[in-house]
Amino acid sequence: MSLMPPLGLNPLGAVPPAGALSQRRAGALWDDMARALLLCLIILAALTFRNYGISTDEEVQHIYGKKLLSFYLSGFTDRSAFHFKDLYLYGGLFDLVTALVVPISPFEEYETRHLLCALVGVLGIAGCWRYARLLAGPRAGFLAAALLALSGVYYGAMFNNTKDVPFAAGMVWTLYFATRIIGQMPSPRRSAVLKFGLALGLTLSIRVGGVLAGFYLAVALALYVVLVAWQGGLRPAFGVVRRSVPPLLPAIPLAYAVMALFWPWAVQKPLNPLEALRVVSHFPIDIQTLYMGQMVSSAAPPALYLPVYLGVKLPEAVLLGTLAAVALAALWVVRGGWRSVDGAFGAVRWVPLALAAFLPVILFMLMRPSVYNGIRHFLFVAPPMAVLAGIAFDRLWSGAEALGRRTGQAYGAAGIAVAVLYAWQLGAMHPNQYVYYNQFTGGLKGAEGRFELDYWGNSQHEALAELVALVERENGGKAPPRQYTLSVCGNTLAVRFELPPWLKLVNGTGLDWRKADFFMAFTQVKQCPSLLGGQPIIEIAADDVPLTIVKDRRPPLAEIPTE
Repeated sequence: MSLMPPLGLNPLGAVPPAGALSQRRAGALWDDMARALLLCLIILAALTFRNYGISTDEEVQHIYGKKLLSFYLSGFTDRSAFHFKDLYLYGGLFDLVTALVVPISPFEEYETRHLLCALVGVLGIAGCWRYARLLAGPRAGFLAAALLALSGVYYGAMFNNTKDVPFAAGMVWTLYFATRIIGQMPSPRRSAVLKFGLALGLTLSIRVGGVLAGFYLAVALALYVVLVAWQGGLRPAFGVVRRSVPPLLPAIPLAYAVMALFWPWAVQKPLNPLEALRVVSHFPIDIQTLYMGQMVSSAAPPALYLPVYLGVKLPEAVLLGTLAAVALAALWVVRGGWRSVDGAFGAVRWVPLALAAFLPVILFMLMRPSVYNGIRHFLFVAPPMAVLAGIAFDRLWSGAEALGRRTGQAYGAAGIAVAVLYAWQLGAMHPNQYVYYNQFTGGLKGAEGRFELDYWGNSQHEALAELVALVERENGGKAPPRQYTLSVCGNTLAVRFELPPWLKLVNGTGLDWRKADFFMAFTQVKQCPSLLGGQPIIEIAADDVPLTIVKDRRPPLAEIPTE
């Protein structure tokens, strides 16, 4: 039984691409474009990773990685990682690898983290490409990768969100291998099964929520067996189970072994992963988070918190493309595509993708777990939505080409214009792309005061660099002859490791922070900028919306006593 795409059109389109290229040559061209995109992203990451600030969570995550490394280096006697804050509830894959790499890295420890995270983020975009390509062909693959790369909520997070970006990347690759297994039913190949087990184990080694990927595959396989029973009866269905289950079993111990390596706490007791899932699903934290202009409790968020944030944080093209994919799928159902054998079995391949894009949102609305910082904890739904959007736009492009060459060319030109616009927006926001909001809420200006912006305090890194340059310009390009003090309202981590010798951070030092020479405040907390007076000298903004301000509180030159 062949498994064909259920959305009703040939993956490469009903009409050969313009220029009379064969479909094979056209596919190779789109693949080359996807590889070029990934190469450009790697180069861009290598050139800009130092521009991003240290996020609020990075210090504890970095310590956690060191503690995991100490667990192994001590011969399993140093078990402090298993009691370190709440980090033991998460896998330490990224943090442990970083702890291993930092001693041999030519960069500072947090710079190393940011570069590694950016590369993992590009790997997630590559997974988007391969996943959409598997389902609908090379052009759809390229479009999906481009859509995710141009999503500020993902691209901006690639450099310092060292938990959610690796998890999102792991999930998309796990979905890819799960779909390959489904396409090989009823006799899945060993290579696909082992790759799925490896990808699942690595994803679980970041967050226990990776178990969802296994659930998506199980649902698809169960549906496949049901369809076999529907078509041929129970005997063929039992035959499929006997034939397919044994080849699938090696994925389980492989995933468990990989998880145990990078998350050793999870295997200290048999039920530890379930305990982690229980705790993180309703995390015992209650802070105020901004939603639709109101401060709401993170422990009891509104049911629409996540859908609304997705609706304003994802690019318009991703949202419209996802809706178009749903509409095409509904049209396929209405036309009775599921009634044919190939159509029904073909639909099974799409089950993991549909579940990955929509089930977490539905579960959130039903269970309302703790959440804050917008969609940060649900960033893993962005790649599946980009895949859906890429496939939908590919199908619509095929439809446009069927209307004539010029129509197809106009469709392509419109896509290029949208991509250029998104790229321009992200470039103008650099290095604060993760605060992006789409035009459904009026962009960043419309989101100001209504939704969370620079919750990491990423812009404070740039503000410090400008402050240092300003003071040194005052002194002829050299360090000043005296030491200055700095007080920060926001993420002190973003500045602590970048301070020159002549600038001292007074937060938490016992010194009176209210007497600091300079005051830096991010605007995420409305009260921050008004805590101390002074002359505003620096403003870091995105789309003319202030993210961080710096005030000069030094007395006028005439008031400074001379020796």
